[in-house]
Amino acid sequence: MSQVHSSNVVGVHYKVGKKIGEGSFGIIFEGMNLLANQQVAIKFEPRKSEAPQLRDEFRAYRILNGSIGVPNAYYFGQEGLHNILVIDLLGPSLEDLFEWCGRKFSVKTTIQVAKQMISRVQTIHENNLIYRDIKPDNFLVANPKSKNPNLIYIVDFGMAKYYRDPKSKAHIPYRERKSLSGTARYMSINTHLGREQSRRDDLESLGHVFMYFLRGSLPWQGLKAPTNKLKYEKIGEKKQSTVVSELCYGFPSGFTDYLNYVRNLKFDETPNYDYLRSVMDKSLQDIGEKEDGHYDWMDLNAGKGWDYLINKKPNLHGYGYPNPRRHHHQQNNNNNANTNQ
Repeated sequence: MSQVHSSNVVGVHYKVGKKIGEGSFGIIFEGMNLLANQQVAIKFEPRKSEAPQLRDEFRAYRILNGSIGVPNAYYFGQEGLHNILVIDLLGPSLEDLFEWCGRKFSVKTTIQVAKQMISRVQTIHENNLIYRDIKPDNFLVANPKSKNPNLIYIVDFGMAKYYRDPKSKAHIPYRERKSLSGTARYMSINTHLGREQSRRDDLESLGHVFMYFLRGSLPWQGLKAPTNKLKYEKIGEKKQSTVVSELCYGFPSGFTDYLNYVRNLKFDETPNYDYLRSVMDKSLQDIGEKEDGHYDWMDLNAGKGWDYLINKKPNLHGYGYPNPRRHHHQQNNNNNANTNQ
């Protein structure tokens, strides 16, 4: 990919800076809007990619334009052998912050994060889309120079699709024998069973992320199998055999209530997002805490907060890791599912 940016300026007025991440899709660079003197992120994807995503991602950003916690998308186009997408430059992902905090979040931080994540997913659903790839890597905090640096953004809409017709609101039909899509560690039980995804699956995946933050890992991580297909099956079986009360043991009952509620939603049912946020509020009361906007990562570096100069280089915009040997995400092109357990 050495020919990514021969001129160093793309899309007429975006200057390409240093590389900040890469993954199966291509490469992402820091950049600058030369007209507005504004920092941006520029994603490059080979035009010959087997499963191009940037055009679809750009469309999703346009649909969600102006929503809280969704970055602005400024430009999509072709540049030489690549498609490029220009969006807001944000901060590190929740996966990075989780790593920097010793791979555990406090109950208070998890609840405050959870409420924001539920609201982001609600916004997507209210715009007729389902996300289909919920994972901590795809939720980023704001640019540290912004007014609200702990506002959580959702990025990477390459897997998003309509679950209902935008005009008639007719819901997609229920189907089975669907290929898997998403990240195995967080996907819903119904997704493992090959069932068409809908709003309930995004919310169940969120529940798995919350327990990952609280516990430090999930019971179905680290399972071994000779093929990806068998590994997905093993992970799915372990999810089904793990009782919710056991998964959430030792934590406020709101997390049990959350998972029981979302797992019992019907395929085309509209979730009660207010209820889901309210069980988080109750959990905060149960531990005698208040929602004051203080997060664990603000205590890093002797209370100065996270810092790129001290902490490892982040995985920005939900794509890849700067150190691929440490975080190797195998990509199965047949089913768009990520074997990250």
